[in-house]
Amino acid sequence: MFTKNIQMVDVRGQYLNIKEEIDKDIQEVIDSCAFINGPKVKEFQANLEAYLDVKHVIPCANGTDALQIALMALDLKSGDEVIVPAFTYVATAEVIALLGLTPVMVDVDLDSFNVTADIIQSALTEKTKVVVPVHLFGQVTGDMDEIMQLAKEHNFYVIEDNAQAIGANYKHHNGNISKSGTIGHIGSTSFYPSKNLGCYGDGGALFTNDQALAKMLRKIANHGQAKKYHHDVIGCNSRLDAIQAAILDVKLKRLDLYCDARETAASYYDTQLKDIEGINIPKRESKSTHVFHQYTLRETTGRRDELKEYLKEKGVPSMVYYPVPLYEQEAFKHYDPNIQLKATEKLCKEVISLPIHTEMNREIQDIIIEAVKSFYK
Repeated sequence: MFTKNIQMVDVRGQYLNIKEEIDKDIQEVIDSCAFINGPKVKEFQANLEAYLDVKHVIPCANGTDALQIALMALDLKSGDEVIVPAFTYVATAEVIALLGLTPVMVDVDLDSFNVTADIIQSALTEKTKVVVPVHLFGQVTGDMDEIMQLAKEHNFYVIEDNAQAIGANYKHHNGNISKSGTIGHIGSTSFYPSKNLGCYGDGGALFTNDQALAKMLRKIANHGQAKKYHHDVIGCNSRLDAIQAAILDVKLKRLDLYCDARETAASYYDTQLKDIEGINIPKRESKSTHVFHQYTLRETTGRRDELKEYLKEKGVPSMVYYPVPLYEQEAFKHYDPNIQLKATEKLCKEVISLPIHTEMNREIQDIIIEAVKSFYK
């Protein structure tokens, strides 16, 4: 059953299917020599605003910059607290610490992997200025309406980390639909190549419906200037280059199809793996669609690492997102040496992600599924 053809993400296969259009648009940028803030960047920005139904998109250099710029725009002071889930990629907490703010790491729901309004409420203090819900693995945090109500009552900002869920839809209590990343005061995303909407290098963006925040975000991303050589605030140099914008614009037209392809693959996994004792398939939030940036199982028998090694021997790649709670990372231990979060620590021992991408077919999935099933026979 060994095969060399299975990949966690098939970036090359996706490219080959859109090669002609991608190559044409890249060549147009090269011919124009408008590499920085050129027409392609503005065109992609406008198209992404239309897709998300958001008033302002601010492209930037990468997803980590997007998070940092969002925090820089909020006039925070050293020591202000930012609530962030402990079960997430380091970038979410890294920028908080980098700016001299205090990351307050909280637990997540064991089944959805996302933070809840109740968890956030229990961590609020007078120093809480920002909450960063992470829409992990491809679906919107299910309590966003409640979180926004808490923000109103307790006067804090909400920055959505939408690096893994772009394209997902969230259904509000009133029945209205919002795209992920457009619910909070600011949304951020990454266009890293393996993301659901990925470029061929680094890239990122911020979203907001607040005109004043948008003005500040643009300013910070451009050396603190709105007018050339007039620097109003301390900023940084973070911009999406035109070649990456051209690539993203081609792929944006297909984003809903890409999301559908991932959901189809995930549904097939669900039907084939749901009855295996020792495996919990991903929970789907009732208020959010799931775009499956990752298809993440919980291995509940204590043999997650054995399963990972077994799959490797069968030629099936897998990944563990994430093996260590953020608060146990050496860089963050000093913030709260005594912290213990039950669900986070359990997930770090149980989660394992199977290959999922837009180019998957049943033949490849059946090989993966059979490998998982054979481990438990």
